Amino acid sequence: MARNPLLASSVRPLCLSLGLSVGAALILSACGGGGTTSDQSNTPTSASTTGLRPLPNAFTTTKAVAYSPFRTATTEPARAAEVITDAQVKQDLDLLVTAGIGLIRLFDSSDKVALRTLRVIHDNAMPIKVMLGVYVNSFEYQSDPVKRASAQAANQDEMARGVNLAKTYASEVVAVSVGNETMVSWSFNPISTVTMAGYIKAVRDQITQPVTTDDNYAFYAGFGRNAADQAAEVFSQIDFASIHTYSIEDAFFSNTADSDPLPDWDWQQLAITDTSKRADAMMDAAIGKTQKDYALARNYLDKNGRANLPMVIGETGWKAADPSGTGRYRYLGHPVNQKMYLSRLLDWALASKTDNGPKGIVYFEAFDEPWKGSDDKWGLFNVNREARCSVQALNTIATWSKEPGSCAEAAALFFSPPVVNAALSTPTLPIFNEAVTGWPVGMRADAYQAGTFNLAYPKLGDSAPSDIGALLATSNYLQLDTFTPASYGWGLLWQSSDSPAVTANLSNFSNGSVRFSVKTNYAGSLRIGISSDTTLGAGAEAFVLVSNGSYGYCNTGVWCDVAIPLSVFQAANPALDLRLVLTRFSISDVWTATGNAARTGMPEIRLDNIYWKN
Repeated sequence: MARNPLLASSVRPLCLSLGLSVGAALILSACGGGGTTSDQSNTPTSASTTGLRPLPNAFTTTKAVAYSPFRTATTEPARAAEVITDAQVKQDLDLLVTAGIGLIRLFDSSDKVALRTLRVIHDNAMPIKVMLGVYVNSFEYQSDPVKRASAQAANQDEMARGVNLAKTYASEVVAVSVGNETMVSWSFNPISTVTMAGYIKAVRDQITQPVTTDDNYAFYAGFGRNAADQAAEVFSQIDFASIHTYSIEDAFFSNTADSDPLPDWDWQQLAITDTSKRADAMMDAAIGKTQKDYALARNYLDKNGRANLPMVIGETGWKAADPSGTGRYRYLGHPVNQKMYLSRLLDWALASKTDNGPKGIVYFEAFDEPWKGSDDKWGLFNVNREARCSVQALNTIATWSKEPGSCAEAAALFFSPPVVNAALSTPTLPIFNEAVTGWPVGMRADAYQAGTFNLAYPKLGDSAPSDIGALLATSNYLQLDTFTPASYGWGLLWQSSDSPAVTANLSNFSNGSVRFSVKTNYAGSLRIGISSDTTLGAGAEAFVLVSNGSYGYCNTGVWCDVAIPLSVFQAANPALDLRLVLTRFSISDVWTATGNAARTGMPEIRLDNIYWKN
């Protein structure tokens, strides 16, 4: 879901969700493996001639939520090591049943989560059906042949596990989804439509349940990664479309991620001058954006011979808090706003039973997962299994363990223009040099995603000649090394350490530059960035690529001094507001931006003397 890693300390991983019932109930038929979903006609006279396997009635008659059981882990490595027990899963599922949820979406076919969850449901005869996930990873853009082969083999193993679970637990697994957010343009796990179609067919040929792939609505609306990589191959293999839509994220990314004309929405609602009514207007606009996203995908399918292809919303949700550390969701993320969004979804689900609306809605997600870092706080329950306002409203007579706080709509958040602090009048803003002990007050360093590299600080015995440290016996620098990048690459940023984030008014530097010293043999370009809030609270980011010889940058293993004029950043993104700076400096290698090949084993990068100069 997270479409830009700069303002997040971790890239959004797998998205999870809650399905709200709509549409006429259909009964799952055991129609056998094989065939395609359009092998008889693209414009059939009835559903029986399409080759489609009917959508299970669990989508149309019950609420649904994405489920993952992780509780204690606060990082991705810790998540991988966390021990999950049957008793924990049973406790979670009991809570979901009490909330009236009868369908859960799982994101993989692992023994640790999927097998355990299905076994608990089966052994306890629980009234829950499962949309099983088969999580496949990107390999086509991996240049290392060993890693490429390993990813391909892992994908085959995952598909085999998924097929086995769908057969073994045929009464519990009512649908299977192969792949998650792999084909939208901003995917951090990119897989071509041809490869995905082959994966879907390979799974579908071996099971009887209907099969889909989950992706952002923009993919299902015809906006793939490029014009030659569209969805016809995939559409021919799926029994229903499962789209993702997040109004809360698209408050920041509308019309920037895929292609126009993707719908914007007015989340600030400044026309509502009575601020007591602004939160309500914002949440009305949020559900309106969700409905527009759905309609865009539905219309595209209808116009391209897929009018009989059922659609569900496989993921949508609202944050109950702001875990970003940047204040990114400071006007949005609150338990009451989450309740208001879910309430509007339920109303739409009920109303759309008689129109062309979704056949089900999967809500993201059941429980908070702290390991997701800045992409946490989507849960209907917090990590302590306390019911948030949304769940309390689903069952008002249940004896919940409740999250503290008011659920009255008067507590909901709404937008108000950000405060512009006094302009910094000093000629420099230091971020790292010999004179700075630790990071400057009010600033911290964050990886885009934990574990993608090691930040060694301070390292002794070297210093850029331009730094005061070159004259000291105990000179130091900082070093990025031991790179194990994610599928998109890696990145590091310096931002406000306050929560919510405090912006810096650096408008006096508009004619100055961002400067740093670097010593590396790192091949290819690097991406240097800054970001700001805006008067409309939407945020703005600006990036400049540096390669050997540009702005003083070199990658020849000697110290060189880089100076990038602020005017270059402002030209890269005119929305950047130097009165409201959030990220003071970032350095990254995002493959799609730099053009570098995905790789590991990169040489170290030494940095020193990072500062803004007026």
